[in-house]
Amino acid sequence: MGKGEGQNQTSITEFILLGFGNVPELQVLLFLVFLMIYVVTMAGNILIVVLVVADQRLHTPMYFFLGNLSCLEICYTSAILPRMLASFLTGDRAISVNGCFIQLNFFGFLVDAECYLLAAMSYDRYLAICKPLHYAARMKGKFCLQLAAGSWLWPFVASTLLICLVSQLIFCGPNEMDHFFCDFTPMTKLSCNDTNLVILVSFILCSMEVLSTFILTVASYISIIATILRIPSTTGRKKAFSICSSHLIVVIIFYGTLIIVYMLPDVAALRDLNKVLSVFYTVLTPLANPLIYSLRNREVKEAMRKVIQTMQHSQKFG
Repeated sequence: MGKGEGQNQTSITEFILLGFGNVPELQVLLFLVFLMIYVVTMAGNILIVVLVVADQRLHTPMYFFLGNLSCLEICYTSAILPRMLASFLTGDRAISVNGCFIQLNFFGFLVDAECYLLAAMSYDRYLAICKPLHYAARMKGKFCLQLAAGSWLWPFVASTLLICLVSQLIFCGPNEMDHFFCDFTPMTKLSCNDTNLVILVSFILCSMEVLSTFILTVASYISIIATILRIPSTTGRKKAFSICSSHLIVVIIFYGTLIIVYMLPDVAALRDLNKVLSVFYTVLTPLANPLIYSLRNREVKEAMRKVIQTMQHSQKFG
C-alpha cells in the first residue's frame, strides 16, 4: 500500500506492541525480572530525592541536579514499565492510538530532558575539577535553577511539537509494532500517509538536542580527565576520578545504547538487537542512576545513616 492510499482507509484505533512476545515460555520470568527492576528503581530514586531534600549537606549544585535526575527517572521508568508489566501478566499487548501518542510524548520529553540534565551535571563537574576557583561564583543557586528549568522546559516544548505532527498521521493498518513501547520510528513506519515532514522535524530536533548535549558532555569529561591526569598527588587523582567515574559510567550506558539504536538500520535482522539495546537506556539507566551515581557517594551514605538513626530514635522515644 502506498503512503498516500491510507487517506481512504478506516483508521485503526489501537496498536499491538509485540514486545518480547516471541518467547512465550519466558513471560513469567520476564515479568518477575522487570517487576524487581521497577521496584528497585522506584525505591532507589525516591530515596535519593528524599535525602537531597531532607539533608542540608546535600544542598549543593551536584546533588541538586542528582535530585532532578532521580525525579526524572521516576517519571521515565513509570512511562514504560507498568504497561510492559501488565502485558507480561495478562498477555494483552494492545494499546490505544491515543495512549501510544501519550507514551511517545512522555518518552521523548523525558529522554531529551535526561540528555540536558546529564550535560548540566557534566558542566558542574567540569567547573568543580577544572575551574575550582570559579566554581562558587558560577554555580550559584539562581543559575542552577535556570539550568534545571531549561532541562525540563525545552524538551517538553520540543516533544509536544513533534507529537502534534505525529498525531496528524493516519494509521490504517497493519497495527503491529515490533517493540515493547511506542517509539518514534516503529510508529511512523505504520503510517499510511507521507511522513517526510515528521521525520525531518524529528531529525532536526534530535540533532539540536541529543547531539549537542552529547558533544558538550563528552567535551566536559575529556577536559576533566585531562585535568585529573595532571594532578601530582596520587591520592588527589584517585579522589577526583572516583567522583567522576560513576558519572561517566551512566553517560556511556545511556548515550552509547541510545546512539547505537538510532544509528542502526531498521531491518528485520537487527530488530531484536534494537529491542535489547533499548532496554539499557529505558530500563537499566534509571536503575543504575541511584546505584552508581549516588549511593556510592560518601555524603549520600552519611545522609542515609542520619535518616535511619533519626527514624530509630523516633521509634524508641515515640
